[in-house]
Amino acid sequence: MDICNSTMAQQIAQAASDFEQRRSGRMPKSASVVLSEDTLVITLRGALSPAEKALAKSPAGAAQMQELHRQLFANSCDPLRQEIERITGVEVRDAAGEVETATGAVVQMFATGTVVQLFLLARSVNAEAWSGSLRCDLS
Repeated sequence: MDICNSTMAQQIAQAASDFEQRRSGRMPKSASVVLSEDTLVITLRGALSPAEKALAKSPAGAAQMQELHRQLFANSCDPLRQEIERITGVEVRDAAGEVETATGAVVQMFATGTVVQLFLLARSVNAEAWSGSLRCDLS
């Protein structure tokens, strides 16, 4: 992907995918980026290892994996936050990482292996600069 000529959504999808690969050693299969006013949502699919998926099959394992991913994201997301700020030109006020379940409920554990990253921006991104939602297949 040519980052210089790509949209903000493409740049953020690539930055999030690269961040996940550096953080976990695994490149997600795809990335989706959605912006709604001051909320930016990044969804990385196929980001979990087979061992993580197996552990998440039990309720106790699911709870452990969810907490592990929350803590990993909280402790390592600053470079990604800075990259989002660079790309959008808007300060990131808050960030949270969650693991999505097969049904989409956060309290269940991820049969699908999807990681959702949510960033609350300090203000809306200029609508003319943003070119919409994007899903990038990375495999």
